[in-house]
Amino acid sequence: MADNKNIPNLDPNLDIPKDKFKYVQMDERLHDEAIKGEAIGFFKDAMIRFRKNKAALISFFIIAFLAFMAIFGPMFNDFAFDQQNVKMTYMTPRISWLSGIKFFAGTKTKEVKEPSIQEKYADSFIEEVSRREIKGHQMVTIRYDLYKQTEKENPKLDPKPTDTYYWFGSDALGRDLFTRLWRGLRVSFMISIIAMFVNILVGIIYGAVSGYYGGWIDLMMQRIIEILGGVPYLVIVILFVLYFGPGIVPLAIAMCMTGWIGMSRMIRAQFLKYKEMEYVLASRTLGANDRTLIFRHILPNAIGIIITMAALEIPSAIFSESFLAYIGLGIQAPESSIGVLLSDGQKVLLESPHLTVFPALVISVMMIAFNLMGNGLRDAFDPTLRGIE
Repeated sequence: MADNKNIPNLDPNLDIPKDKFKYVQMDERLHDEAIKGEAIGFFKDAMIRFRKNKAALISFFIIAFLAFMAIFGPMFNDFAFDQQNVKMTYMTPRISWLSGIKFFAGTKTKEVKEPSIQEKYADSFIEEVSRREIKGHQMVTIRYDLYKQTEKENPKLDPKPTDTYYWFGSDALGRDLFTRLWRGLRVSFMISIIAMFVNILVGIIYGAVSGYYGGWIDLMMQRIIEILGGVPYLVIVILFVLYFGPGIVPLAIAMCMTGWIGMSRMIRAQFLKYKEMEYVLASRTLGANDRTLIFRHILPNAIGIIITMAALEIPSAIFSESFLAYIGLGIQAPESSIGVLLSDGQKVLLESPHLTVFPALVISVMMIAFNLMGNGLRDAFDPTLRGIE
């Protein structure tokens, strides 16, 4: 208790009984409240900001879906990727629950002489599209059911064409495009992932050594890079493929001949930036060896750049593989890839556009999604943007 006269800011003339006063906090110790909530680390903070980027997040789910289809898509129907049926070539897309859409109804348009409609297309005729007169002959463009017409011309086919569904159509050898598309995407993914891992690994090691040691070592290593970078990339890849032959591994290695240069330069820049920092100098003073300094103190600062570069390296490798396949230096038959499908489809683009539409749509969506996701990762892992909304 305390006397009234010892209580600050209290009028001494007031007559307040002593039993009105009591001590507080005598049984427990006053202290600051514990911090509530979970600590947010570098990666969690980056993922929080990545999830706020709607375009990058949607792109991630699109890539995940394409990866899923590349793995499991060829199993969704009964056709093998190399299964041929020469009696059912260039069949148009046919999906039962999308039969109301002309593109997926298994129909085709063709210009014929008017008498031929009743003679050859009576059972498969759907509608007349247009007509014109050429040298006294009435030419009619009709839309007809290609599957019924194929069954009429080949009645002994088993299974019957009318019971067959080529979801994305068939190619020049009667192979199912749906199965070949996802099989080709799988091959493209495999090549790009192999190339990405090799480029990232070589680039990190080369750039780390060059940037950390500096001096004449850095000078010599950078001159080697300039020599390799001076040779056109496609020339190196084409010569490599011509010498070793096409295939998944040769293509992947060919893309790694100079593909690691960009990564090595980025890593070198990070090492030049951080190797003179105070905490690195302190660690060196305390006796840390070069391996500890490189892999424990400096390289972690480049994790964001490495992840971003890896995300952007995959679409670049897929595009390079598709280009090589398109010009005939890629995967060879019966294996497929996106470039092989585009190369085959462009030969009959006007007659069978579906052979080009689906591979072009997949590679276009994939390239856009990878670039948007890469931009999102770049922004998420950029320390200068931390805390900025």
